[in-house]
Order: sequence, then structure tokens, then C-alpha cells
Amino acid sequence: MEDKLWFANYPQEIPTSLTYEKVPVQHFLTRAFEETPDKIAIHFLGRELTYRELYESSLKFGNYLLTLGIEKGDRIAIMLPNSPQGVIAYYGAMYAGAVVVQTNPLYTERELEYQLIDSGAKVIVALDILYPRVMKVMKQTALTDVIITAVKDYLPFPKNVVYPFIQKKDVGFTVHVKHSGANHLFMDIMKSSVAAPIQMAFDYDKDLALLQYTGGTTGYPKGVMLTHKNLTANVMMCDAWLYKCKHGEESIIGVLPFFHVYGMTTVMLLSVLTKNKMILLPKFDALTTLKTIHKLKPTLFPGAPTLYIGLLNHPDLHKYDLTSIKACISGSAPLPVEVQERFEEATKGKLVEGYGLTETSPVTHANLIWGQRVRSSIGIPWPDTDAKIVRIGDHVDMAFGEVGELVIKGPQVMTGYWERPEETQATFTEDGWLLTGDLGYMDENGYFYVVDRKKDMIIAGGFNIYPREVEEVLYEHEAIQECVVIGVPDAYRGETVKAFIVLKEGKQVTSEELNTYCRKNLAAYKVPRQYEFRKDLPKTTVGKILRRTLIDEEKAKLSSVEA
Repeated sequence: MEDKLWFANYPQEIPTSLTYEKVPVQHFLTRAFEETPDKIAIHFLGRELTYRELYESSLKFGNYLLTLGIEKGDRIAIMLPNSPQGVIAYYGAMYAGAVVVQTNPLYTERELEYQLIDSGAKVIVALDILYPRVMKVMKQTALTDVIITAVKDYLPFPKNVVYPFIQKKDVGFTVHVKHSGANHLFMDIMKSSVAAPIQMAFDYDKDLALLQYTGGTTGYPKGVMLTHKNLTANVMMCDAWLYKCKHGEESIIGVLPFFHVYGMTTVMLLSVLTKNKMILLPKFDALTTLKTIHKLKPTLFPGAPTLYIGLLNHPDLHKYDLTSIKACISGSAPLPVEVQERFEEATKGKLVEGYGLTETSPVTHANLIWGQRVRSSIGIPWPDTDAKIVRIGDHVDMAFGEVGELVIKGPQVMTGYWERPEETQATFTEDGWLLTGDLGYMDENGYFYVVDRKKDMIIAGGFNIYPREVEEVLYEHEAIQECVVIGVPDAYRGETVKAFIVLKEGKQVTSEELNTYCRKNLAAYKVPRQYEFRKDLPKTTVGKILRRTLIDEEKAKLSSVEA
């Protein structure tokens, strides 16, 4: 690692290599309790929990799992939005030696059934409104017990009284689950279980902490096996990168869902490691987020481009003070330069682009928050993280500026895919580099650039076109709020470029005007030949635009025409 170009860009405050504590993830919660028991750990819609309450509640949950017969290595599914219960269940499962399986509350029955069967989860923790969905698939899975909680369980008075009526109006029904047989109530566990420390031997290097399922853009989702080493290493890297932030003095707003690895690491794990407060929101709503920042003054805001765009384009943005925010690392999708500049103007803080994968716990690269930043770059590798660009196919190293596949090594890299040895082998080179599937290049200063996913590259008339480059140009147009570019079949060119556009409120632009604009800023072969205007774009729960969904829609249209 001594010869890595990017080290020359490191400020003296960030070491090139870290000394890692060889402890399980839950150790950081134990330490936060021992050192700052009365410090606020969680703020949730007006309710606050101290580190003492979080620690003791997690132990109660872990001890209860042991009474259910859970053994070390068993999988526990958590199907909750950002909430105290989600954090308690996460750490409680780890105290019990279990492996957490983060499960998206928006999953359909089919998606839920697949993940539960694939992971072999024995217990699931879910919201009351999700109980009917869980029960419909339970017989097909290895589930033995269901633990049910409700959003109201951790709301302050009088919100806890009012919320059930709001919930019934929103979802159309109310669920009443009794604590009997395989059904267990979260709040009964908190009343009856003991907060006794659990003695459990852990292998830091080998023991799994998490099965984090990939998005499944191609084929079925795969369970990424992340060890205690992977997660502790990545969160300690994150702490080192945020060297100006002080332990015990920051607050981190948790809008990114914890069932996504990015939100889990940069909010939940980082908060506990640094003994800071996490401000949890169960879902992203632009106005609620603006009000929360204005009132509670969070200093850190990990997010995704669509979250920042949603705030910037809210008509009441000017009414709220966002200047408490010191730093934001944007992930999950490319950060348009125009969005970065506007958000920094609104907050007076720093917003930088980072990069990572589920397979890397997730962060591997980021721009320096307080140092040199390079436009459109994902930045430089984090401490102890090695990266390079190789030629697709034979993995020969590429020269500066040449596009190839980004490959990575580091302590945050997964051990493999759950029960998929062949796919695991195909994802690593013979000498142990993780193949990311992303196309990019490195400049002579060690800064990396991702031009697109390998599978998303458009080949039109023999030219390689990277959607991100076209999207960057479109984002600079004053009328465009969001956009995504894909390749669609073309009889002459093989593929041609199509742009999906969401306009800012009150703005108008025609396809002809966009065509003129793009021709001034792009080579002719990169200019979109088709534009489609939409009210919104399909997204994941963390705001990542689902390019593959749009590609599939276009293929379906073509098939129907040909039929």
C-alpha cells in the first residue's frame, strides 16, 4: 500500500492505515453504555433513549432470543423502518450471537418469502401492519417465531395515542396481535426479559454479523456475507474520514433506511461507535426532514442524491435553517455537480460524493470533506483500501485515464455470497480482487471516476456512451429536477440514447429545446434521440433510480409492438 498515489492527497489527520479493534459490532454499544450511559442515543419523533436504555433493551432482546432457542449463527430477520425497535433488535440479535438479515418493509409476499427461505431465518421482527404479510408466507419458511411491534410503541404521549388512528387511515386496517404461541409482542419482551450481559465467544475475522441482500437487478437477490470484521473496519474508516467531527458532540440524521447497508453503517453503526445521537425518521418526506433539521440541528447528514434534490426543490426550503449541517457523504448513485453546489449553498456545509457496494460494507472511496475535491470523481480509497482499474476479461492493469473495471481489496470486502460458491468465485479475480462491475478510470493523482455500470454502458454505432456523462449535462439544465439515461434498441445504431426527465415544479422545456441544449454540450453521438417526460422515476428505498426497471419497460414496449 506504500506506493498508492492517493496517499499524497491525504491530510495529515487521516492515517493511511488504521489499527482495528478486533471486537464484535455490539462491543461499541457496550462501550458507549459504560462511558456515556446518560448520553442520548436515539431521538425518534420526540421520544429519546439514552445509551443505558438502548444497551439494556438490546440485552433484553438478546436474552429473549436465547429463550426461544436461538443459537450462535442462526439468522434473525428485521423488517422495520428506522425506529428504536430496529436498533434494539439489531444489537440484541448480535449480543445473542445471531446473524441479522435486514429485510425491506416494502417487500411483497413473493420477495419476502424468497429472502426468508434463502436465508433460513428462524425469527422475524416486523411491524404490526406487516403481520398479515408475514403470516401468509410463514409456512413455506424456516420461521418459528414472529415478534411484532408498532410505530406507536416508542412514540411520546400524546402521539402514541393518536398514531393508531392515523395508521388506520393510511393503511386501511388495524392489526391486533396477541402474545401467544409463535407470536410475541416487542413491548412485552421489554417488560419481561432480563438485561443480563450475555457471554458469547466471537471470531472477529470469520463470524458473520449480517446477511445483506443485494438489490437483485439481475436475477434473484444474493445474500452478501459480512463479518464483524467487515462492519467494524468500515465504520472505523468512516470515523477516520470525518476527522473534524467529535465523539459525543455530533448528531446524525437517519433518513437513509437501516435495512440498506449504507444507512446502517453511516448512521446507526457510526453513531454508536462515536457515542453520538442518531435522529431517526421512519421514512423520507421532504417537509418533515426540513423541519427536523431546522429544529434538532443535526451536524451530519449521510444521504443520496434524490434526498438532497427533494429538499432543494421543496417550495418552502427558504423557511428552514439547514446551516447546522457540517458534512454529508452522498452515496448509492452518482452525485450531480449542480446538486452538490446548491446543497452546499443552502447548508454552508460540505457535501461530497462517495462510492461503495453492498459487498464492501459499503464504503470504499470518497472525496475529502475538508480537502481537495475533484468534480465528478468518487474520490480516493479509504484507509487500508486498495483499488485499481483493470481491463475487462483478462484483468490487466489499465493506464491513467483508460476506462476499465474497478476492482477492490480491503478489510471491508465481503467473504462471499450466502450459499452461492460459484457466484462468489466469479466475483473475485484469482488473486483476490473484488470485481465491482463498475466501469471507471483513475487519474494521475489517484482520484477515481465511475463512468457507469458495466451492464449499463450504451453502444451506439460502435461508440461507447456512458449514461452518467449525459445525465450530468442534463442536470445542469435549469428546468430539470431528475433524469436518467438508458440505451434503447435502434435498427440503425444498434442502440440509441433515451432520456427520462422529471421537471422542476413550474418549469417547462420541450424535447426540441433539450436537443439544442445537449448538442451544445455533448458530442453528436451522445445526444439523446428520445426524451420522455414523467412526474417521477422508479426508485429504490434509498432513492437510487431504477435504471433497469426503465430498460425492462422499453423492452416490453418493443415486444408488444413486434407481436
